[in-house]
Amino acid sequence: MTFGTTDDGGATRLGLGTGPLGNLFTAVPEEQALATVRAAWELGIRHVDTAPHYGLGLAEERLGRALREIGAARDELTVSTKVGRVLEPNSGYRHGQLDDAFAVPATLRRRWDPSDAGVRRSLEDSLERLGLDHVDTLYLHDPEAYDVDEGIARALPALVRLREEGLVRRVGVGSGDLDVLVRCVREADLDEVICANRYTLLEQPAAEHLLPLCLGRGVDVVAAGVYNSGALASATMPDDVVYEYAPAPDSVVARVRRLYDICRAHGVAVPAAAVQFAAGHPAVTTVLVGARHPDEVTAAVAHASAEIPDALWTDLLEQGLIAAVPQGR
Repeated sequence: MTFGTTDDGGATRLGLGTGPLGNLFTAVPEEQALATVRAAWELGIRHVDTAPHYGLGLAEERLGRALREIGAARDELTVSTKVGRVLEPNSGYRHGQLDDAFAVPATLRRRWDPSDAGVRRSLEDSLERLGLDHVDTLYLHDPEAYDVDEGIARALPALVRLREEGLVRRVGVGSGDLDVLVRCVREADLDEVICANRYTLLEQPAAEHLLPLCLGRGVDVVAAGVYNSGALASATMPDDVVYEYAPAPDSVVARVRRLYDICRAHGVAVPAAAVQFAAGHPAVTTVLVGARHPDEVTAAVAHASAEIPDALWTDLLEQGLIAAVPQGR
C-alpha cells in the first residue's frame, strides 16, 4: 500500500493505525482525532486499520465520521477491522468507571465470541459504526487473549466463509504472539497477518519463522508497533524508555541507547530507521503507524521518505543489532 506521492519501495508503504484514536491510555479530543485522519488522507494514506477493541468502538466511530467529513472516495481507500470481541452493554457499569486500557466510559464490555454468528455480528456492528457497506480486510484479533484453539477451529473458518461470500476481500489474524501467528498461517487459508511489535529495529524474532513462512505461502505481513510502544518514537533518546507499554528493563534500555547512538552518528532519526527497516523485509507489504495527532502523521510521512545511507544498515548489521539489511535500499 503506497503512502504519499512517491513509490520507492517499502519506505512508502504506510497505513494509519487507529488504536490511539480510541483514547488508548489518554483521551484524544474529538476534533484532534478527526484532524488526524484528515491529515493522513491529505498526505496520501490510503489504508486505515481499526478494531472494535479500540475504545469500545470509539475508534471505528471516529474513523467513520472523519471519512464522511473529508468525502474520502471509497474505491481509493482500504479499511481493515477485526472480530473476536463482540461489544455488548456492561451490566456492571458504575458511574465514572473507565475501561482498563482506553479512556472511555466502560458502558460496554467485550465478549469473546468466535462463532460464525459472533463473527458476522461483530462485522455488522463495525460497519454500522464506520458507516461503510464493507471493509476490505477482516482479522481475528488477539485470539491468545481468549482461546487460540477455538479461534482457529471456529473463527477462522467463519472468516473464510465471509470471504467466499464476497462480504470481505481478505482475511487474516492480528497478534503480537508469534506462535499464534505461525499456527494460524499453517492451519488456515489466510491472506495476511498483522504482526505487532515482533519485527522492528529493536528486535526481529518474526524473521526466524513467521516471515519466511508467510513468504512461502503468499501471506502478506502488516508490520505494526514498529516503534515498540514508544521506545523508538522520539527524535532523541527518551528519558524514560517504554517497552511493551511499561517501563523498559535495563537490557532493553541499553539496546535502545545503542540504536540512538549509531543512528545519530549517521545523521538518521531513529523513527525513520524504524519505519524503513520494517518496510524493507520482502514479506512486509504495509507498515502501520498509530497516531493521535496530525503532527504524528506528518512525521511518519517524513520518516518513510527520509534518506538513509547504506552505511547505517551495515553498521547495525555488524554490531549485531539487525539480522539482515532491509531490501530496496
